[in-house]
Amino acid sequence: MCKFVMSLLEPEWEMLLFLPFCYVSLFSIKSHIQLPIISSNSSHSQRRHAPTGEWRQRNQEQWRGEDRGSVRQEEGEIPEQQSKGAVPRGTCPTMCPAHELQAREKQNRLHRFEILAGTERYKRPTGDPLRAVKEYSRPAAGKDATNPIELRPPAVLRKTVCYLIDEIAASPNLHPWTEVYSFVFDRLRSVKQDMIIQRVSGLDCVSILEKTVRFLIYASFRLCGEPLRLYDPRINDTHLQENLSWLFDCYEARTELHPNEEEFQALGLLYNLGSTLATQHIVTLPKQLRSTPAIKLALSINRAFLERNPVRLLRLTQKLNFLQCCALHRHLVTCRRDLLHIFSHGYSSRNCHFPLDRLAQLLFLDKSLTAQLCLDYGVEVSQGNHVIFSKAAFTEPEQGKVRCKLYHSIVAEKNKDLTVGSIINGFD
Repeated sequence: MCKFVMSLLEPEWEMLLFLPFCYVSLFSIKSHIQLPIISSNSSHSQRRHAPTGEWRQRNQEQWRGEDRGSVRQEEGEIPEQQSKGAVPRGTCPTMCPAHELQAREKQNRLHRFEILAGTERYKRPTGDPLRAVKEYSRPAAGKDATNPIELRPPAVLRKTVCYLIDEIAASPNLHPWTEVYSFVFDRLRSVKQDMIIQRVSGLDCVSILEKTVRFLIYASFRLCGEPLRLYDPRINDTHLQENLSWLFDCYEARTELHPNEEEFQALGLLYNLGSTLATQHIVTLPKQLRSTPAIKLALSINRAFLERNPVRLLRLTQKLNFLQCCALHRHLVTCRRDLLHIFSHGYSSRNCHFPLDRLAQLLFLDKSLTAQLCLDYGVEVSQGNHVIFSKAAFTEPEQGKVRCKLYHSIVAEKNKDLTVGSIINGFD
């Protein structure tokens, strides 16, 4: 009889009749298995200590997100005793603590930029106290990171950053620049670590962060396309976003406008072009700041990007200075791809022959690079220097085929009389 009734019921009703039995079974299983209880606090703790890869993925969506404080703590690992009591103040008068310099000499871990001249060929080269810089080290268990002798005060940190930029990054005699970048990047992380432990703020913090941001933006352009073992753009991006976030926090803490705030607010938007959060941040700035030329131009470029108007975007790019172009450059491939895609739909006809010269002007490329870019996206270029657009022929190239570095001319043209030192120090 039961089978007969069940056969008459619809499948949905049959499932509803079956659910109580499932509930009883699950209840009996739960009584034998102790399930872990996850509170909101433990969930927050798990997010704070998430792996770097997960944090990077999250940071792409919230470049000034709620976790920026915890990220700084991961960088410096502020000890518990510091959060409870007084903040340590560094007393180290040199760029590298004497104890660390001696230890690295014994372990033969000195960088060639730190070795005393004339001792390079020694079995254990001697460190130059005037050139050695404290290296970044991850906090280890049992190691006191708050020892004042090992910490550099803000004045020494500023001196260290000036040395790294003026004597290392801007030096025409140090090669290759990938090694220069690796050295400066590591030593800037160490500077940041000392700043976090001492909770450095105010003008000292702003000065250091501004030079760090300029260096990382410039490096993102100069080292674009380098092998991953020499330069990782994702790591550079992660640290650049962190430093931008910290810098903007410093600006917000001040009652009056900082002289360089216009520059860096514009750089932040150009670097994060199309980001909803970056746009919202700019909109919340004081009207006096939003009305400045650099931010108005950045907003216009951002609007063109969101509206998928690559022709207007590339024209506006001509008004940017070199460092602003460096911040924007990673979006140029996407912009030019959009232009070809739009034209492939708008001029899709075998009888329509678009002049290659005109397309090169719109893309701000020379004719040979324009033809190469067209071929990469399946757009036909005739022997008569005409482009034949076709909606059906447009294809996305394989990943890595379109090399961003080949199409840097729009940026490189603005770097004629500038030195690395003038760019990073803000003299351009």
